Amino acid sequence: MAVTEPTVSADAPPWKTGGGLPPARQGSFGEGAAAHGAEGILRRQSSRESAARTYARSLPIVPVRARGLTIEGADGRRYLDCLSGAGTLALGHNHPVVLEAIREVLDSGAPLHVLDLATPVKDAFTTELFATLPKVLADRGRVQFCGPAGTDAVEAALKLVRTATGRSGMLAFTGAYHGMTAGALEASGGAQDVRVTRLPFPQDYRCPFGTGGERGAELAARWTESLLDDPKSGVPLPAGMIVEPVQGEGGVLPAPDGWLRRMRDLTAERGIPLIADEVQTGVGRTGAFWAVEHSGVVPDVMVLSKAIGGSLPLAVLVYRDDLDVWEPGAHAGTFRGNQLAMAAGAATLAYVRENQLADRAASLGERMLAQLAELARSYPCVGDVRGRGLMIGVEFVDPEAGDGAAGAVRAGASGGGGVSAEGGAGAGTGGPLPAAPGLAAAVQRACLERGLIVELGGRHSSVVRLLPPLTLTDEQAVAVMDRLADAVGSVRSGHRSGGTAAPPVRIDLGSARTTGGAATGAVR
Repeated sequence: MAVTEPTVSADAPPWKTGGGLPPARQGSFGEGAAAHGAEGILRRQSSRESAARTYARSLPIVPVRARGLTIEGADGRRYLDCLSGAGTLALGHNHPVVLEAIREVLDSGAPLHVLDLATPVKDAFTTELFATLPKVLADRGRVQFCGPAGTDAVEAALKLVRTATGRSGMLAFTGAYHGMTAGALEASGGAQDVRVTRLPFPQDYRCPFGTGGERGAELAARWTESLLDDPKSGVPLPAGMIVEPVQGEGGVLPAPDGWLRRMRDLTAERGIPLIADEVQTGVGRTGAFWAVEHSGVVPDVMVLSKAIGGSLPLAVLVYRDDLDVWEPGAHAGTFRGNQLAMAAGAATLAYVRENQLADRAASLGERMLAQLAELARSYPCVGDVRGRGLMIGVEFVDPEAGDGAAGAVRAGASGGGGVSAEGGAGAGTGGPLPAAPGLAAAVQRACLERGLIVELGGRHSSVVRLLPPLTLTDEQAVAVMDRLADAVGSVRSGHRSGGTAAPPVRIDLGSARTTGGAATGAVR
């Protein structure tokens, strides 16, 4: 289905800019692509590209133009993009301040490729980056420009702490995702052959200890402390600990604030550098400029990528100066001096900071989570709703495996700051219901049919993920949630073996309630 994006008034506040699409131009890429046919482009992609491609399989569209929240396909259909380049597009597609920063560099005649040489563009980016960092880290910080992907920055972080400490082992967490290169994969949840010790990551809905809440977080911390201090644990003192303040690919699991502070204390007391992977959580995404700021934790190393490049490839490390033991060339990359990305990144960092978009993400995300909890009450197949800021996950479960009774909605007891909703998952079953990846995939397809792009994640790809741009307006948020609710209702009705389907739920951000009736997204 084609979608008309909600309009934005001329006097809208800063977070409402970047919406809508510019008029088509004669000879634009969009017209050329349409002339060749979207189906042909997709067919050629399938025959030419690697079997490793991912998003193209579940999102068979051919984007030709984009602005803000909206993508237009070669077939003329428009979609609301809540994938945002896996969180890369903090300001949405082609935001004016980003385009202006890129044009300024292009028009100036400045070199585009300079390896690691100093340039005014690089200096401006570094200055803006340090202005956003936790003060304790900024005052003693060093920045390392890495290859253009987050996974290379993770590799650099692991190499750095191993070099600085003279130790080799690493601590990481179940459910983690740190990238696709060898070292980053070792620290990620799906690794098989590793030098990394796995620790339990606390979560409420599928707590590894069966308790959830503060008790579950306390047990996870005790496990870590015991492993580090037990001389018979088989785990020597490691070179570092790497943690995501919110696990994204792991299923949108916010680390409890108290637990993260405990990890900071445990590592500091034992001389273990703490690495915070802020590749996806950074630049206002979770309702703070950096997700570690929710807990007040200052890590020794921060891994940054995605949004810091303003939609272009860029990845850096920021770390404490006493860890700066690199020999010249110890970690290098041909494309670590991406001038266009630094210009776009500096503009993005400044715009998010000056317009308080992190605060905006916090308030809007809280309302969206509360309303999605209402959706969970209406549909037992929604097992849990959780997240922080505009990093949101909806976990789908098999309600036929339990009694299907709706459970209670509760605030995130672990201190993660999100909302957790048990839509029948724990009611009468003694625990959460089995994950339903097929149902989640069907919801993703139904969303696409309604002009909404979402991603899947979680242990069994059973979590529908929302990563909208921080410029999302209230009106756009309602449209997104209405389409999601309509998709869930449609899929759930199709999965029922009998009985009457629940009426579609309309999400109302303003009144914090749901009403029966058709979803009201602007679908045509």
